[in-house]
Amino acid sequence: MQLEFYGLLRPDRTLIMIIIGFESSCDETGVALVCTERGLLSHALHSQIDMHREYGGVVPELASRDHIRRIIPLARQVLAQAGLGMDDIGAVAYTAGPGLAGALLVGASVAQAFAWARQLPAIPIHHLEGHLLSPLLATPRPGFPFVALLVSGGHTQLMRVEGVGRYALLGETLDDAAGEAFDKSAKLMGLGYPGGPALSRLAERGDARLHELPRPMLHSGDLDFSFSGLKTAVLTRVRALEKTHGALSGEHVADLAAATEAAIVDVLAAKSLKAIERTGISRLVVAGGVGANRHLRERLTAAMRARGGEVFFPPLEFCTDNGAMIAFAAAQRIKAGLVDLGDTRHAFTIRPRWDLQDVCLPAACDA
Repeated sequence: MQLEFYGLLRPDRTLIMIIIGFESSCDETGVALVCTERGLLSHALHSQIDMHREYGGVVPELASRDHIRRIIPLARQVLAQAGLGMDDIGAVAYTAGPGLAGALLVGASVAQAFAWARQLPAIPIHHLEGHLLSPLLATPRPGFPFVALLVSGGHTQLMRVEGVGRYALLGETLDDAAGEAFDKSAKLMGLGYPGGPALSRLAERGDARLHELPRPMLHSGDLDFSFSGLKTAVLTRVRALEKTHGALSGEHVADLAAATEAAIVDVLAAKSLKAIERTGISRLVVAGGVGANRHLRERLTAAMRARGGEVFFPPLEFCTDNGAMIAFAAAQRIKAGLVDLGDTRHAFTIRPRWDLQDVCLPAACDA
């Protein structure tokens, strides 16, 4: 069914189109449909957690093979959910990096094949830009400018965001990311995969005051992070508890989990609020998997309210990797005039390592 608004121009000459987005950077396969006029139309996500749990972490080759199995059925699913057909698609977006090389290749090749077959533009999207803009999928949505805390298993960064494609790095982790600190600490405590969510659930019944853990770089004077020292401190505590008690009880682990979560949240909150103070911006956006942490949300919500500011989070379903954020980021870049819709050459590459600064406008990359 050809939608009446596909390919039309509004009075302001802005193109209205539907974008299908593919996300396959790691262990989630996501596909979504976003309209530049109406927003998110449908999305579907498959998580590989159960498959990787047996190995205690993501196995890249298995991840790639599972993306191959899932991505086409998910595309059919989102089209059916929205009541659309392939003729309704005006552009194709995909995660080009950063991520696992084999996993990225699956999404990129499917997206490019789809675009080539129908002579549509194919839009490579930076995974972190998808996360960065994902809070705009919520209601209410933040206006520009805002300070963004990107916090996930692989990344912890503070960004100043003036608009789509206008990002400036304020600070980042010098070693482990916050999500990585959650996962590695959980593994030291003997918790299952995925470790971060397991640690947070266990922390709900623990007493954080029973363990004194460091807050790395809390008073460094800059906006950078470091979490490797916290991981080492957790290891030291685990060994001390085992030496004293022989084996860790559930109560011991819960208390240590609560202390670990409190240390990470303290650092993330303090640095984020310092960024707000330094920039003079009253809006804070939190995106990425760790953005789902309840204590972090509560801490930042209360702190920003006390300062007369606002904090925005993506819906919980969009905190993890998903196709909606990729299709949405492409829609925002189209609306901002940052995409050449006439380019249908379909020559592509993937970028397992890719600096977010590479996708922003040159004048906007200076903090």
